[in-house]
Amino acid sequence: MRILHVLSQLQVTGAETYAVSIADMHVDEGHEVFVVSDTLLTPTRARYIPQSIGDRRYLQRLRNITFLKKFIKEQQIDVVHAHSRAASWVSYFALLGTNVPLISTVHGRQHLHTSTSLFDVYGYRVIAVCRNLHTHLINEVKMNGEKIAVIPNGFDFSRLKTCASLQHDGKVLSVIGRTTGPKGERTTELLQNVLPSLLGTFPELAINIIGGDIKKLPPAGISSIDKLNREFDNRVRVIGFVSDLPDWICKSDLVIGSGRVAIESLFLEIPTVALGEGCCHGLVNDANFDEVLSSNFGDILAGKERADIDLEGLTGQLKLFFEGKTGRPGLRSQIARIFDISTVARDVMDIYLSARMNKYHPKHIPVLMYHKIPDAPIETRHRTFITRENFEGHLSFFKKRGFESMTFKDYLSFRNCETSLTAFPKRPLILTFDDGYLDNYTNLLPMMKRYGFRGVIFLLGDPSIRYNFWDADSGEHRDELMNTEQKKEFVESGWEIGAHSMTHANLTTLDDEKAYYEIAQSKADLEKDMGTEIVSFAYPTGYCDERIKELVKKAGIRFGVATDSGGMHLEDDLFQIFRVNIFPDDNAGNMYKKTLSWYRGYYKRKRGM
Repeated sequence: MRILHVLSQLQVTGAETYAVSIADMHVDEGHEVFVVSDTLLTPTRARYIPQSIGDRRYLQRLRNITFLKKFIKEQQIDVVHAHSRAASWVSYFALLGTNVPLISTVHGRQHLHTSTSLFDVYGYRVIAVCRNLHTHLINEVKMNGEKIAVIPNGFDFSRLKTCASLQHDGKVLSVIGRTTGPKGERTTELLQNVLPSLLGTFPELAINIIGGDIKKLPPAGISSIDKLNREFDNRVRVIGFVSDLPDWICKSDLVIGSGRVAIESLFLEIPTVALGEGCCHGLVNDANFDEVLSSNFGDILAGKERADIDLEGLTGQLKLFFEGKTGRPGLRSQIARIFDISTVARDVMDIYLSARMNKYHPKHIPVLMYHKIPDAPIETRHRTFITRENFEGHLSFFKKRGFESMTFKDYLSFRNCETSLTAFPKRPLILTFDDGYLDNYTNLLPMMKRYGFRGVIFLLGDPSIRYNFWDADSGEHRDELMNTEQKKEFVESGWEIGAHSMTHANLTTLDDEKAYYEIAQSKADLEKDMGTEIVSFAYPTGYCDERIKELVKKAGIRFGVATDSGGMHLEDDLFQIFRVNIFPDDNAGNMYKKTLSWYRGYYKRKRGM
């Protein structure tokens, strides 16, 4: 995939390090990645192209749009990822009339503009770096919550060493962050109201001011530094921008910062005060960790721009720390798990692939659910069958309508750029069959071959189950299931095999351990017995919830298939794909309706869903 990141900035920001971290991971995975930005001070393996994206004068905006439009066409870019509103704005207009999707990561609260309501400048999907930002975008920016994904900052922890080898004398407090805007104002508040008392109380304390150009600090902050150094023997050290930030963090007893700074310092096991543009949480610990994560370590509040700092309380907390009365938080393992760059880059790539797929093929793909294909009608209250004769009528209808069958595995190949999208069926159709009944072998498979169709058959992982005990043992019609050799013929005929749990259990009634066993073991056993990769899973009886969907993801399965529930399109939720149930008396007229794009919405409205 060819990916373009667009930024607007004149100094190093969290957005830059975020973009470069993701870009480098994707370069290492074999993707071609470009970065267009005013400046780029963070080293990257992506190709950097300078352009004044942050210059918002209208003539320069027009130049930026023209430049991006030409660049995207020449470089055959597959997806554009913008990292500020200015970057999203010019990218949106550059992409008009193209099949290239726009993704935006929102790193901070957004100011409302007229163009926000007139144009969808943020693109197909929006990534919010914390939960408070997600709430802000829905409640204040009035953004559709379904298009927002919460994905935290990604961090490459492999490049960080431990702090054991870096020793320092005395006590060191490091205030780390930009010197411009609200963060510069927060630093000024500390310089005026908190640091004088600390310097007076602890003669051995030194304070580092690390980040951007100190000249960009508000005048009151600059004068406070001068005053403190005159009064306290130059113990406030202005460090400015550094390329070896981990070393400076390790030379500190305590760090004050937010966003990526706080992530880095907590991973390095340096006690950290989360203080950002939005608020101050104080020392990060187990008790406030969830709240701290929600605000991106103090940068973002959900309902307002900023909250006042309890300066007196913060001063007291810092004094207790330097008196040795506060322990270390021990949050390294949680930080490593939540912000791991490989996980973040994987989730971002999935959004790229989804956006590209949806942009290129936004049309409806009917997914139909069948079960038994008997010779004659069956007495059953569940009506999970269609006779061989009626099913052949369905196949004839599909053929006349120009449908081309595909599988989830086929779809995944297109989605992962393994197969060119130009080969995507003009009228795709996914036919699915649950449980693996014997009549699927005797009646279904020969007919599908005759009409040139393939499908997806969802099988139980336990091959010793040879009849539908989940129905028959309660008095319903008994139907035999296929043996292993019969199932293998579907693989040989180009079908996809999907998992359907080990024992047809209602997973929502099981605890995590048992449910995960049903899911993961069925995948493993089917892959061994059938000799094919399992990428899809059908929830038995159609029952699923967010917990079960997460377990399916954890098992390494790429698609979760439901029954009469889920999104309007596959990409709305790949782990709750809406399948339309087929009944014994469905004729050509019913099939015409059930394969139309509006049917799912009609079905939901009819049932008040």
